[in-house]
Amino acid sequence: MRIGIDVGGTNTDAALMDGPAVVAACKSPTTADVGSGIVAVLRKLLDMTGVSVSQIQAVMIGTTHFTNAVVERKRLLEVAAVRLGLPATKGLPPMTDWPGDLADTLGRHTFMLRGGHEFDGRKIAPLDEAGLIGVARTIRERGLKSAAVTSVFSPVTPEMELRAAEILKNEVPEIALSLSHEIGRVGFLERENASIMNASLADLSQKVVSSFRNALRELSIGAPFYISQNDGTLMTPDYVERYPVLTFASGPTNSMRGAAMLAGEKEAMVVDIGGTTSDVGMLMQGFPRESAVAVDIGGVRTNFRMPDVLAIGLGGGSLVRDGGARIGPDSVGYEITSRALVFGGDTLTTTDIVVAAGLEDIGDRSRVAHIPAKTIETALDTMHRMVDEAVDRMKTSADPLPVILVGGGNILVSRDLPSASKVIRPENASVANAIGAAIAQVGGEVDRIFSLEGTSREVVLAGAKAEASERAARAGADPASVKIMDIEEVPLAYLPGSATRIRVKAVGDLVIG
Repeated sequence: MRIGIDVGGTNTDAALMDGPAVVAACKSPTTADVGSGIVAVLRKLLDMTGVSVSQIQAVMIGTTHFTNAVVERKRLLEVAAVRLGLPATKGLPPMTDWPGDLADTLGRHTFMLRGGHEFDGRKIAPLDEAGLIGVARTIRERGLKSAAVTSVFSPVTPEMELRAAEILKNEVPEIALSLSHEIGRVGFLERENASIMNASLADLSQKVVSSFRNALRELSIGAPFYISQNDGTLMTPDYVERYPVLTFASGPTNSMRGAAMLAGEKEAMVVDIGGTTSDVGMLMQGFPRESAVAVDIGGVRTNFRMPDVLAIGLGGGSLVRDGGARIGPDSVGYEITSRALVFGGDTLTTTDIVVAAGLEDIGDRSRVAHIPAKTIETALDTMHRMVDEAVDRMKTSADPLPVILVGGGNILVSRDLPSASKVIRPENASVANAIGAAIAQVGGEVDRIFSLEGTSREVVLAGAKAEASERAARAGADPASVKIMDIEEVPLAYLPGSATRIRVKAVGDLVIG
């Protein structure tokens, strides 16, 4: 038996799974300290089912904490951004294109030193070790607790980042370090951005993970727990403490994985409708399609694995204006139970429209009896048009695909959609995110530039597949269950030696027990 938990901005959802079967699921309001919200939802779930804590073998948690911290510019550390690449990378210093307020929050402590490699492993310049000792002195003087180290082409040759980490640790033993080759992909500025962002979350990640630990301890749950990451796979808690940035899009990813399992569809579009927004994404082989472009988080370009998700301002608490012709993007959010008309408030929301149309029975229906029929009809048309257009935008061809509706706001869609071959509203759709967390697997990835000179494409690909599979097994996957999910090859015509960028992703089932 496994428990999946999804900590959202409004609700914390939990689902108890026995193998592939959903035993029970429930929701509880998210709390400011996170832990007490998790304890409350777990108590509720265990009371509902009567299951003893000794029967639970693993707990999987998805959280939006770290994304929210960056978007809200709160609870972030100041960071020393150390770049190894002179004389080659002088033109654009670290944090060049960052929003001013976020760069100010992180302190703009940037250092540029000689170092870095070419794609084939040749050195751009020897590492400036004396300069690093000087940087360490400055870090101590400024009282910085966290640093990000980025070297040119470090995903290919990480040795300079590792040596720099060694020097900084010797000089400032208590420093938290983020090394870019462990976080981002090939693509220098985006990888550096992701590493700096990761470093700014070093303190928060320790607090959030320990609040998860304490919540489970309070309920005497001794089973191991895991945290879901951007690509729908799992990380151990100590890994999250080091790489919190890898959890950024775990919410929509969990919903999509849960939707795939509940609907029994591997190739489909998923619409996850929450209280404020709807996330629309495409499933390929049961996993979210990954974004091929740089992803913007809180105004900063990054390039780690992220699902390709389109968010639109339509949710259960979205405001309805102009006689139903304009919906959202603002929402009453978690205040829906006091501000929506059906709950005695004075704000017309999409939930009120659905109740007024007789499609759902929520709250006090008599409070929406005065809404004109034309407003109801127009608002319903607007909602369905918004969802249909979003699905169309995310499809890769004109062919209709199944559309799976999940999330607490899935009641907003009550008709067929022109872009869909069929509309599926599975059982337990409102807690698909918690179910997605509970069924998550373990992944491993390789993303490097290989030279094909003196070897063949087949040999290089076989090596990359074996390495990705080994990484998945090292992360906790059962080696017998590991499968290659995705292979991407991009020949780089502008580099010598028949250079090709190869990305391979492997996924396997978690070993429990």
